[in-house]
Amino acid sequence: MGQAMTSRPPISPFNSSIETGIRSLTILVAGYPNSFDLERLIEMDYLVVHSGDADGPSSLHVSLPMREGQLLVRRELIEKGLLLMMSRNLVQRTPDKKGFNYLAGETASPFLKSLASPYSQKLKERASWVIDNFADVPTVSIRKTTRKLFKNWSEQFQVTDKLGDIR
Repeated sequence: MGQAMTSRPPISPFNSSIETGIRSLTILVAGYPNSFDLERLIEMDYLVVHSGDADGPSSLHVSLPMREGQLLVRRELIEKGLLLMMSRNLVQRTPDKKGFNYLAGETASPFLKSLASPYSQKLKERASWVIDNFADVPTVSIRKTTRKLFKNWSEQFQVTDKLGDIR
């Protein structure tokens, strides 16, 4: 008789190092030659994914209630994604007075041009929109924008919950 096969959990690309790494890379290419620190990339990543919430193009991912917790887990995911992109020489980490900044590497733009799926095209459009609208905005102001979006979302779902309680 043959050996029993061990089952592995399915690998999901959603919120994986590859997905968050490519999103960060796309932001860095759109913002080149500017570099951004991790905090800025976290906020910009959120805006790329949920651009429709910030009066931009339709959101890249489906809008889910109570997304505030996403920023808490997003940091580690984006760090892992950046490390993956750095290991492939697509992203460079440069020292700064306050820590490190990240910059698109020499091969980043050609790599992204090779990605032609509809999702990749939408990602590039939203990254360009984020850079056009937020590149010159201080991170503190961007953070206020994302927190305001969370508050609006929370209030919308609380009203829905309250209406559900009436029935």
